[in-house]
Amino acid sequence: MNKLPRSLLVFHWLFAIFMLAPLAMVVLVSFTSKGYIAMPFDGASLRWYRAMLEASDFIDAFWRSLGLAAAAATLATLMAVPAGMAIAWHRFAGRDTILALLLSPLMVPHVVLGIALLRFLTQIGGSGSYWGLTAAHTVIVLPYVLRLVVAAATGFDRSLAQAAQSLGASGWTVFRRVELPLIVPGVAGGWLIAFINSFDELTMSIFVASAGTQTLPVKMYNHIANTIDPLLASVSTVMIVLTLVLMVVLDRFYGLDRILSGKT
Repeated sequence: MNKLPRSLLVFHWLFAIFMLAPLAMVVLVSFTSKGYIAMPFDGASLRWYRAMLEASDFIDAFWRSLGLAAAAATLATLMAVPAGMAIAWHRFAGRDTILALLLSPLMVPHVVLGIALLRFLTQIGGSGSYWGLTAAHTVIVLPYVLRLVVAAATGFDRSLAQAAQSLGASGWTVFRRVELPLIVPGVAGGWLIAFINSFDELTMSIFVASAGTQTLPVKMYNHIANTIDPLLASVSTVMIVLTLVLMVVLDRFYGLDRILSGKT
């Protein structure tokens, strides 16, 4: 196996440092004891983590974002699994058009999506509602689940399902006992990526959310528009840690390399 050139390894390390340095700075700033953003080299403090726990509006926004992300990711998965299996395993008229339509939120700027969804929800009486926000988030995270489900289903050996059917298994049994277990890495990876993207979504949520349905990113955006303090750094650190934990759990059970490569 050929080794990578030293110059390429240096570039990779520099690129990794460039990407991770801002996150490291946010984590360090969250431990400052000062009332303004500063590096905590004069002594670490949990002052802003205590302030975060005492900020009921941020806590409420956090739980709202958590529930919203879970609901949107679950709804997107329920729609993406049958759609992805049909697209990967069957050839029918309009297949490519349907796939392009389902993936189109990836190509449309979220500002445009936010304005369009705001207009649509206003017309049907769902503007500012929690269900309207959930539907909007489901639309934008559906492509992430669909892409991984299609990748996992494409690598699925259909002869296994045919063998189960030849032994008398019903369609539901084949799906539940053969097909679904073999594409679970793609489904789980898609759900998690959808959850993370929904939880972090800001641009579209600004248009769709109301004062009573503000998500955590929208709350942080409104807070930083009025004042800049290390409270946002502590909230951001919690979000970074939560994302890392979810990725580690997913890698532990399914393997990120298998998920991203579409292997089952």
